[in-house]
Amino acid sequence: MRLSDFDYDLPESLIAQTPVRPRDHSRLLVLHRESGAIEHRRFLDLPEYLRPGDIAVFNDTRVFPARLRGHREPSGGAVEALLLREVENGVWDALVKPGRRVRVGDELTFGGGLRATVAGLTPGGGRRLVFSSDGDIEEALTRTGETPLPPYIHRPPERPEDYQTIYARRRGSSAAPTAGLHFTPRAMRAVEQRGVGMAWVTLHIGLATFRPIREEEVERHEMHVEWCSVPAETVTAMRAARAAGGRCVSVGTTTARALETAARGGTLEPFEGETELFITPGHRFRAVDVLLTNFHMPRSTLLVLVCAFAGRENVLAAYRAAVAEGYRLLSFGDAMLVV
Repeated sequence: MRLSDFDYDLPESLIAQTPVRPRDHSRLLVLHRESGAIEHRRFLDLPEYLRPGDIAVFNDTRVFPARLRGHREPSGGAVEALLLREVENGVWDALVKPGRRVRVGDELTFGGGLRATVAGLTPGGGRRLVFSSDGDIEEALTRTGETPLPPYIHRPPERPEDYQTIYARRRGSSAAPTAGLHFTPRAMRAVEQRGVGMAWVTLHIGLATFRPIREEEVERHEMHVEWCSVPAETVTAMRAARAAGGRCVSVGTTTARALETAARGGTLEPFEGETELFITPGHRFRAVDVLLTNFHMPRSTLLVLVCAFAGRENVLAAYRAAVAEGYRLLSFGDAMLVV
């Protein structure tokens, strides 16, 4: 497959810079993957497409202030670090700018008594940072860091919780699982009142999710590891729902990756660990029956995953329709439901 097969025209004017208020008032494009039919609805209409006995699965990862700004010592040159994965207590893999100037052995200072030593290189051009602090390292990271935002969002949100799902609870993500941003307590209640069960996985979003594909042959792209967990209680609930004829509704592509990782052996099993799963067209979905997602960047692994689930022609036609209808796109944008 060629990378150019997963391209579409993305007008900058349609890239949402802020969420709608309230968040559940976003639009919802419904794509029927068997027929390719498209409907234009509102997010609060979501329960109409769910069935009693279905089970909705959410990624409960919590975004933390993973962006640090500081200086290299002794030169004083500015440096920025995006923390991606905690290897062990106080040791993180990170993307560092300017990468070419930050070498192994360099000392970095970030203010508030927070320091880091560059201990090594990581796959994908990152750096392994070993932190130290005058006090508790975890508190220093939280106090000093900033909430990371995608580069296409040009100003921070008015409220920090705008870039956090209402059910976020397991700290460790460098980005929000954006399909879940549409849910409010009202929307969650409406799903429950429809007779749909709820279950939880965790996938801490890092470099693998937002690293662009640079290979023209899509299959040659290498996913970096992200940590995920599919607990036994989620597996038990999903098995029961599907045995009774219900469907698994994956809230977001990161949830889908976690579930499909747990089902790689042929059946869904509890899983905790790192995943490098890259879902491309031809993938046999064993865990996910319905997908709720946002609109994604052209040529991204997330768009490739949605195409794998719904068919490339169907998905690109839906994206063209969304652009023509003036949908708000990307992280703070509108939603798409594939049934």
